Amino acid sequence: MNSSPKPLSQLALTARGGRDPLIAGLAVDSREVKEGFLFAALPGTRVHGGSFIEYALGLGAAAVLTDARGAEIAETALAASDAALVVVEDPRQALACAAALWFGGQPKIMAAVTGTNGKTSVATFLRQLWTALGHSAINLGTTGVEGAWTAPLHHTTPDPITLHRVLAQAAAQGVTHAAMEASSHGLDQRRLDGVQLTAAGFTNFTQDHLDYHESFEAYFAAKAELFRRVLPPDGTAVIDLDDPKGAEMRAIASARGQSVITVGRKTGDLLLLGQRFDATGQDLRFAWGGQTYQTRLDLIGGFQAQNVLVAAGLAIACGDEVEAVFRALPELTTVRGRMQLVATRDNGAAVFVDFAHTPDAIATALTALRPHVMGRLIAIVGAGGDRDRTKRPLMGQAAAENADLVFVTDDNPRSEDPAAIRAAVLAGAPGAVEVGDRAEAILRGVDALQPGDALLIAGKGHETGQIVGDDVLHFDDAEQASVAVAALDGRPA
Repeated sequence: MNSSPKPLSQLALTARGGRDPLIAGLAVDSREVKEGFLFAALPGTRVHGGSFIEYALGLGAAAVLTDARGAEIAETALAASDAALVVVEDPRQALACAAALWFGGQPKIMAAVTGTNGKTSVATFLRQLWTALGHSAINLGTTGVEGAWTAPLHHTTPDPITLHRVLAQAAAQGVTHAAMEASSHGLDQRRLDGVQLTAAGFTNFTQDHLDYHESFEAYFAAKAELFRRVLPPDGTAVIDLDDPKGAEMRAIASARGQSVITVGRKTGDLLLLGQRFDATGQDLRFAWGGQTYQTRLDLIGGFQAQNVLVAAGLAIACGDEVEAVFRALPELTTVRGRMQLVATRDNGAAVFVDFAHTPDAIATALTALRPHVMGRLIAIVGAGGDRDRTKRPLMGQAAAENADLVFVTDDNPRSEDPAAIRAAVLAGAPGAVEVGDRAEAILRGVDALQPGDALLIAGKGHETGQIVGDDVLHFDDAEQASVAVAALDGRPA
């Protein structure tokens, strides 16, 4: 969506010397700058965007937004240019607010969810509930933009320019409700600032992304910014109290004056009373407002009940009638790549794909799958390269402690040696079988299935590519599982 040119001042930006040029567009990548654009030169983890200011000016940038360091880096180029210069302490936040003003539209009702695990499931379940209740709804995050309007995304929480462009496009297409994932990276880098939220949810907090965040404390602080900064005081927070950090997150929300809806097994406004599992799903018993309810969920995994209740809490927080929300729960369907049944062998053994890529997520997925399985539980796990190395042996340990047979294979090795990554995972699972080729690992895992068994292929979920070096090779766990079952059971591929 293109917007007509706007004075710089209409983007809540003030240039040095009071200059107020017309801005024709926004860019955070200098290669995308066109005549009359505002170029945002942001501090980065490897290089400061100030290094690209001269290039952006050469392409016709009418204004530059940066911090003092960026202005210092490009001092000579800026002095020789007539472009307006905006220097602020936090250029990321300034860009997010400018992008919101530039595109000028978003769905009327917006909700965001953060947490180490469960973001995609909660956002998708919320979109499904809204759709069942008659709203034109989308969810956006790891799986792109899904629902009443669709579009690809390259990040769980995209940069502010992309995010506000997508939200404005969705609103123009008649979308009234949007649920989005709020990643710790996105929150730390102010990508959600400028989004007008009605409600926000918190699922859980476990180890991940310590390659980016300096510590657990910094990682949690980034998550908490959703309630401390982004969700306004008149918004509603939906908090899962079963997580050890739930009480702390509730305190942060309450301190802002936000209304709070809690979810939990022991205490909570949405109280999970009981679950009964079978091969295709679960029956759920819960309470709200002193009344008890029972519903059917065609979802595998006990943890999905809490994801569903967080989604239900967000729907209620956003104004939908309680009874109508609860009546819609049986309509929820599996999220792509999240505890997804992708194939069944002739002997009845089932194959599932899940995005679990942290120690806690692997343990949770396997523990949650166990009540649905009469026989053995087999797991295929790997770890991504160029990411948090400390979690690799813990991932192997989580698989070894919760599965009867474990295969360790490659995930997305990226620039690292795949064998070294596998060795780190195997350190936590010394009894596991090492199979470097992921397709072969899936074939061997499927071949090991006996009647009553189940196989969980963890790590990549919905992804359709495997990153090896600088190449992205086509690879789909669900597709490979179907091929393996067809080959071993003599079916047409």
